[in-house]
Amino acid sequence: MAGTLSSTPRPLQSDGAIPFVVDELWGGLLDALAGVTGIELLGFPFMQRAYLAAVCVAVLGPLVGSFLVHREMAMIGDTLAHSAFAGVAAGLFVNSLFAVAVPPLLAALVVAAVAALLVQALIDAAGAYRDTSLAIVLTGSFAVGSVLLTATDGGIAVGIDAYLFGSLATVSRANVATLLAMSAVVAATVGAAYRPLLYVTFDEVGARAAGIPVGRYNRLLAVLTAVVVVGAMQIMGVILVAAMLVVPTATAAAIRGFKRSIAVAVAAGLFATTAGVTLSYLYDVAAGGTIVLVAIGGYAASTLAVRIGRN
Repeated sequence: MAGTLSSTPRPLQSDGAIPFVVDELWGGLLDALAGVTGIELLGFPFMQRAYLAAVCVAVLGPLVGSFLVHREMAMIGDTLAHSAFAGVAAGLFVNSLFAVAVPPLLAALVVAAVAALLVQALIDAAGAYRDTSLAIVLTGSFAVGSVLLTATDGGIAVGIDAYLFGSLATVSRANVATLLAMSAVVAATVGAAYRPLLYVTFDEVGARAAGIPVGRYNRLLAVLTAVVVVGAMQIMGVILVAAMLVVPTATAAAIRGFKRSIAVAVAAGLFATTAGVTLSYLYDVAAGGTIVLVAIGGYAASTLAVRIGRN
């Protein structure tokens, strides 16, 4: 991931809902904060977009990750991230070979969603252990991606770097708009399906007995995870994207009540992302890695606090 977040002037405004939300509402809010606090970086348009993208990732990760962690499927994020990598490679490969314009993120979303359904199918139909299913899909996806990268004599390797390592420095208005749309869809879906998802997460046998279509909700959760992974991938990178599904949720593990634990996990994610973006700018280091390290530090601090409280 690019370590440097360089300053750029605010672009000329244009009509439309997205420029209004990103530049006028969000940008105006941070401009006001910059004026009140004297913190100059809050007024930079590229940093404003980076903070907004980071906030979306901080909310999306725990919102879906809380269900995954309690189902002992925390590593599905890593599996789908590698599947999304194969999707990006496929998109870039098709673009290079046939001179067409296939959006790499769209290819990543399609492949990651198919991989999510494949993982669930292996668990449900083939009777494979969950970790075995994840390992099969992860290694297979990464193998496909690596083959496609070398099939063009490495010609698309440069184009895929941003997806491997992410970049907050180059977050565009279009990237933020896509992430906002994904956030709205995921949040609305989780809200609508919250009760059956919760039931399936904590008592799958009981849910089946109650007539809940468990398979359908399992597939829904898998696809939602794919959406979160693809949404965060260009910002965090394939290597780090799974961390925001797991680490904030683990930080809130000691909180009683599932809704309260999600709220605390989101708060932990917000702290990690905003602090990580700020530190990456101040010290000229990789933003994604910094975010993950801050998140792990928060997890370590919360674990220590719980142990001290019990003694």
